[in-house]
Amino acid sequence: MNIMLVTTWMWLFLLILHVLEGGVFAVDSKQFNILYVIADDLRPTLGCYSDPVVKSPNIDQLASVSTVFHNAYAQQAVCGPSRVSFLTSRRPDTTKLYDFNSYWRVHAGNYTTLPQYFKSNGYTTLSVGKVFHPGIASNHSDDYPYSWSVPPYHPPSFKYEKRKVCKDKDGTLHSNLLCAVDVSEMPLGTLPDIENTAEAIRLLESMKDSHHPFFLAVGFYKPHIPFRIPREYLKLYPIESMTLAPDPDVPKKLPNVAYNPWTDIRKREDVQALNLSFPYGPIPKNFQLQIRQHYFASVSYVDAQVGSILQALDDFGLAKDTIVVFSSDHGWSLGEHGEWAKYSNFDVATRVPLIVYKPGVTSPFPRPGEKTFPFIDVFQGTREQFGKGRGVERVVELVDVFPTLSHLAGLSPLRHCPSSSFKIELCTEGSNLANLIRNPERELNREAYSFSQYPRPSDSIQENSDLPDLADIRIMGYSIRSTDYRYTLWVGFDPVRCQPNMTDIHAGEMYLLAEDPGEDNNVFDEFDHATLSFSRPVPHVETAIALAPICSPMGVLV
Repeated sequence: MNIMLVTTWMWLFLLILHVLEGGVFAVDSKQFNILYVIADDLRPTLGCYSDPVVKSPNIDQLASVSTVFHNAYAQQAVCGPSRVSFLTSRRPDTTKLYDFNSYWRVHAGNYTTLPQYFKSNGYTTLSVGKVFHPGIASNHSDDYPYSWSVPPYHPPSFKYEKRKVCKDKDGTLHSNLLCAVDVSEMPLGTLPDIENTAEAIRLLESMKDSHHPFFLAVGFYKPHIPFRIPREYLKLYPIESMTLAPDPDVPKKLPNVAYNPWTDIRKREDVQALNLSFPYGPIPKNFQLQIRQHYFASVSYVDAQVGSILQALDDFGLAKDTIVVFSSDHGWSLGEHGEWAKYSNFDVATRVPLIVYKPGVTSPFPRPGEKTFPFIDVFQGTREQFGKGRGVERVVELVDVFPTLSHLAGLSPLRHCPSSSFKIELCTEGSNLANLIRNPERELNREAYSFSQYPRPSDSIQENSDLPDLADIRIMGYSIRSTDYRYTLWVGFDPVRCQPNMTDIHAGEMYLLAEDPGEDNNVFDEFDHATLSFSRPVPHVETAIALAPICSPMGVLV
């Protein structure tokens, strides 16, 4: 009798194990769709990043069921180079793109892109809005047909983005920085990101019954300037409640080569009317407050678009089958250090949001009929309270997105690029973060670094300091960001060979973040740089920087 009982329990155990095993493997082998949402010039001014001002309920809701990377950094704080970098998982010195004026497949190497890799693995790849930077940097085609199954969508109303459509108090039209509008009065009666949202939802509906998984990338144009947004979003941020940046003055020990003179916003008619001196200004305080107000309002406007697309995932039954990534191409200075826009190596310019949702991993699979992403109307007046999601404090980079997303989708892993990878089509200069997404507590004791860089034409501040053409670059600022510090060296650079001279040091910056989180007190001159070294070995520095066949710019520090 006991033998029969044991045998019965053994068979029952094996049956349960078989069922559980089948369930586990069914999840792991499941083909997930990909929704990759990219904002433009968005720093982590979001509720889920503990920003006390910005209202972003839909992105916060996404974060509550996701892994949230609190220290994610771009490799160059300008649109074209950053996007090519994270879409190829190669650093700017490997793509050789520091401006907007070359196509990596011709100028550097025929590198496989993130959507191209998914396309080669049977995915239908779709692009809406600004994913690649338009123009020469993506071969005037957004890299179609290499990266996309069908020609990318660009909203018709975008052609009016830089036109004189901003109405002044006297009714005259201008090309302004501050451009809150009545949408019904706009050409075509709409705005680009509203059109992007509608097209993304249309594509999701078209793919809901497809037998092929999809990779949909949606690139929103905001909060990039001009701040041409629906006027009602300004009501969320009364001007009397706005404050200046906590560190609005140019740091005394900031090298001239490190400063960006925000020339792009100076070209706007309302900024030109201020008659600002070059290069420092400053912008009058009341106008600074308006810039910050419009930026925050633009973020809430983008949040509403993101919310509409996420709700569509629910409506079409796709939320349980779709990995969602939300990020940006780089940040944007809002008056910190007396700077505006991007174009620098500071945290405010290089740090980005990075939020990754995978159903069944970052949160349980939704139950039948359960909504994961119900739309939240920010104008309802109630501030939704969400959990913070699974937070990761470790320093990560945008070049990590490609290998991470490939792993999460179950595709073959990317191998790390060797020191010279110009002739290798598929490899990564980033790291696979999938284990951190599954277990955010993993590897907390491992020191990690991000690497960013920015070019300059001269030691002195010039009109083209923010965005020099490749031929005009004479100095490159290479920056390391750890949990404890930011260290930047500005060195001579040969634009013909795309090669730095690490012995030709023009200036340096060192910020100790525990006591100086805003990066305002440069203590570079207080260190003996001949003995400066990392506190722990960094095994992938040379391949991570990827300057080969030239030298590694960080080799001097290792």
